[in-house]
Amino acid sequence: MRISETDHSGHGHGPTLAQLLALVADGTLDVVVAPCGTHVPVSDVVLHDPGEERDEEAWAATGLVLLAVGVEAASPDAVDVLRAADRAGAAAVVMRRGARGPRTALLEAAERGRTALLTRGPGQGWTDVLGRLRTALVHSVPGRSVGSAGVDGLRLGDLSGLANTVADLVGGAITIEDPQSRVLAYSRMDHEPDPMRRLTILGQEVPRWRVVELRESGFFQALWNTDDVVRLPADERYAERLAIAVRHGSEVLGSIWAAADGRPLAEDAVAALTTAGRAAVPHLSHHRTWGRAAAWAREGAVHALLAGSTQAAHDVGIARDRPHAVMVAEAYDGRDAYDGRETVPGDAGQRVLDVLALQAAAYRPGCVTARSGQRLYAVVPALDGETDPARTLLAAVPSVPGSGVPGSGPAGGGPAGGGLPGSTAPGGPAPPGVVFAGAGPVVADLAQLPASRDAAELVVRVLRERATRLPAAPAGSAVASYEEVAADAAVLRLLDRVDPLWGAMQGPVHAMVEHDRAHGSRYGDSVTAYLDAFGDTAAAARRLNVHPNTLRYRLRRARELFGVDLADPAVRLLADVGLRLGRRTG
Repeated sequence: MRISETDHSGHGHGPTLAQLLALVADGTLDVVVAPCGTHVPVSDVVLHDPGEERDEEAWAATGLVLLAVGVEAASPDAVDVLRAADRAGAAAVVMRRGARGPRTALLEAAERGRTALLTRGPGQGWTDVLGRLRTALVHSVPGRSVGSAGVDGLRLGDLSGLANTVADLVGGAITIEDPQSRVLAYSRMDHEPDPMRRLTILGQEVPRWRVVELRESGFFQALWNTDDVVRLPADERYAERLAIAVRHGSEVLGSIWAAADGRPLAEDAVAALTTAGRAAVPHLSHHRTWGRAAAWAREGAVHALLAGSTQAAHDVGIARDRPHAVMVAEAYDGRDAYDGRETVPGDAGQRVLDVLALQAAAYRPGCVTARSGQRLYAVVPALDGETDPARTLLAAVPSVPGSGVPGSGPAGGGPAGGGLPGSTAPGGPAPPGVVFAGAGPVVADLAQLPASRDAAELVVRVLRERATRLPAAPAGSAVASYEEVAADAAVLRLLDRVDPLWGAMQGPVHAMVEHDRAHGSRYGDSVTAYLDAFGDTAAAARRLNVHPNTLRYRLRRARELFGVDLADPAVRLLADVGLRLGRRTG
C-alpha cells in the first residue's frame, strides 16, 4: 500500500476516505495507491460502468468513490479507467484484484494522479461492497462527538468492542440488546455479575418473566418513546440499571443497558450513555443489514486460518505478528451425546456454545471464533509474556443455564470457582449438560495455528474419553491445557495409529468385547476397572458399585470364557489397548 503523507482533511465537507475505510469490515477493500493520502473528502459511492457512453470532457466525479464493476486490476483497460476517473476528480476507484494483482503500469499511473486506487477483497461481491460503503457514508460524521472518541474509533459492526468501550465510559457492565431483548454483545466481566445479568448472558436473552415484568410496569413504553436515558432503580434483588434506546429515525434498532458492576456508576454515566446511544446507531444498523452475511464470511475465514491459511488473518482482522493459541470446546446435553449416540448439540449444549462465543468476543480484542457441529473454536491472542491465554479464557467456561451445574473446573471436572455459577430461573431447570474444553499451546507464527488446534482437539478427546470411563454421567465442565493431559494425549495418538491394525486382528480381548456387545454383559467394564485400580479389587468394585466377590467372579469368567488372563503382562497390555479402542465404537 502506497499512501502520500499529504493531509487533505481540511478540503471539502463530509467524511473522508479514511473514515469510510475505518468503518467497513476488514478484508472488504485494500488501498493499493493513495497519492493524496486517504483524508480526501468523499461525497458518494456509485457503481461505475466504464463501457457506458458519456461525454468524458463534461463528466464530473468530484469526491466520488467509483466501483469499477467488471474491471480487473491486471486487465489492459484498468489504466484507462483510472486515468478517466482521475480527470473527472474521483476520490477513489475500486477494481477487482484478481489472481495476478495490479500491473506495474497501473501502479505508475496511480502514483502520477490524484485518485486513490483500491481493490476489492476476495469473496466480496460488488453489492456487498456498495452496501457497506453506503452504510458507512450515511453514518459518518466529520470530527468526533464530545466524550465518544473511543466509540468513534471502532470498526462498523464491532458490537463487542462497542460494549467494552461504553463500559469504560459509563463505569459499569454493559449489554447490547435487540428490540426483542436478545443479547447481541456484552462487556467483559471484571466483577461477579448480579443474578439478572448472569441469567441474561447465559440465556442470551432477558428472561421472559423479566420482560413481562418490565412491560407491565411501563418501563419498556418509557424506553421506546424517549431519546433520553431511562433509570431502573436498584431493589433487593438487582443493582441499579440505566438503559437507552438506539434508534435510526423512527426505527428502534435496539438498546444499551448499563448495570452497576461491583461499584457505583460514574457521575457522568447518564451523559456518557446518551452519547453512546447516538454513536451506536451505525453499528446496530450495520449489524441488522450485514451482520449475518458478515458472520458467515468471518467464520469461514477463521476456519481457513485454523487450517493454515495465513492470508485469512487479514479477513478476520487479527495481527500476524502476535503469538496466538487455540481453544476448543464441546458442549452436550448429556451422556447420550458425548458417548457418540448424538451428533449435534441439544438445547443446553447449544446455549453453552453460544455463550462461550460471546464470552470469547468480550474476553480480549482480536479473539475470534468459529463453530463446527458440537465444537466452538477460539483463536486467542497472547499478551507479552503470556504462556497460556486460551487456558485463561477457559476459566470463564460457563455453566449450563438453569441446571444448577457449577462453572469451569480442573482437568478432572468439578467446580473450581471460575466461570459463571449456575442458576435456576422461574419456569423450572433445564436438563444438565456437559462441557469439555481444551487449550492448545501458544504458537509464534499463524502458520502453526493448525498444530495448536490439533493439540486443543486432543485435549477435548482426552476429557471426553475420561468421562466415558466413569460409571455415571458427569455434569458441569471439564477443562484442561495440553500440558496438563500430555500423557493421555500421547496415548490417544498411539491408539489412532494402532486402531487399523487392531481391527484386522483377532484374539481373547476381541472375543470379550464382541460378547459384551452382543449380550450386554460387562466383562470389559470389569477388566477396565481392575486395570485402572492397579489390581486393587476393592477399589475397582467400589467404582463399579458391586461387591468385590462379584468382580472376582467376572474376572474369573473372563479368563475361562475368552482367555483374558490378567496375570499375564502381555494380556493386560492388550486388554487395556483393546478396551480403549472398543469404547470408541460403543
